[in-house]
Amino acid sequence: MVAIDMNSFETGPIRPPSEAGSYLLRLTRGCPWNKCKFCRTYRRLAFEIRDVAEVVSDIDAMAVIRDDIKSGKPALDQNSWLVENALRSGGTTAFLQDGDSLAMKPDAVRHILGHLHKRFPEITRITSYARSRTMASRSVEDLTSYRELGLTRIHIGMESGHDPLLEIIKKGATGDVHIRGGRRVVEAGIELSEYIMPGLGGHELSKGHALDSARVLNQISPDFIRLRTVCLGPKLPLWEEFSSGKLTRLSDIEIVKEIRTFIAALDVDGAKIVSDHILNLLGELEGRLPTEKEKLLGIIDSFLSLPKTEQELFQVARRAGMLEKLSDLDHQGIRAKAEKVLAEIYRHYGKDGVDEATQEMMGRYL
Repeated sequence: MVAIDMNSFETGPIRPPSEAGSYLLRLTRGCPWNKCKFCRTYRRLAFEIRDVAEVVSDIDAMAVIRDDIKSGKPALDQNSWLVENALRSGGTTAFLQDGDSLAMKPDAVRHILGHLHKRFPEITRITSYARSRTMASRSVEDLTSYRELGLTRIHIGMESGHDPLLEIIKKGATGDVHIRGGRRVVEAGIELSEYIMPGLGGHELSKGHALDSARVLNQISPDFIRLRTVCLGPKLPLWEEFSSGKLTRLSDIEIVKEIRTFIAALDVDGAKIVSDHILNLLGELEGRLPTEKEKLLGIIDSFLSLPKTEQELFQVARRAGMLEKLSDLDHQGIRAKAEKVLAEIYRHYGKDGVDEATQEMMGRYL
């Protein structure tokens, strides 16, 4: 039996940007696959499914801290900041960690969701990461029971629907597996957020990556399609594919063109495109399909129609974290700072060195 420590609880290393204000509840440690060449988040962490009693203890600990904060008592625990952050955001959302929380046995998941509802009845949204293969192995009935106990959204890192690329990156799934896993979630009535990684296949696989990813998503029909532009560096196993010449890195402009091909091929009714990550050049690419498809393509075309210098100015400003929208470049203060950065890049890297410089700037996010 696990002793309940009312002053401590465990959290994992990451969560989606959309869960920045959520309670974080760790069901598993690490990732059961842990072989993807583009990811090193869990590289040194052995996968473990936590004991249900441990997770229940964490829920109780968070509830005690929440009650103390609400009653005005000082919250002295090292994790109290997380509860305070969740309360500042309304205290109504929770995210289940780590990389594949639902690898836990269904009965255990149900027990945890039930206890979470008992101690936090105010929570209205519970979300989790999951692997396509894990979802394909679960019955619609099991997933439906999760929804009935409060699980409202599942985030899946699809990355690509192109089988040759999925093999190269060692994703451990095929396009068909992505479809089966995604469809199970959709059929259970749980919101599904699928992640696509523009630029992942380089020049060589760009077209297949864009078109097959759209084809697979068209069959899944998720609620959200989130863009996560690939970020390369020597610390990643994927780097070997590009440094060896097997794949050739796309420039920022070429990745934008790939995204255009991808969005143009999407035929999903009701899905929302979201570009909510700093790695994406065009952060304003957000809209519902099919009604806002032309708007999304228009944003891309507006960028691609800019003179080269204006594209580069936006590129360095975005990579420096100065802006998100194309119209932000009209702000004189932002433009002046961007012009200064661009001039420095020209000086140190040459007129053709903008992509090299901005790739180095992106490297800080690895």
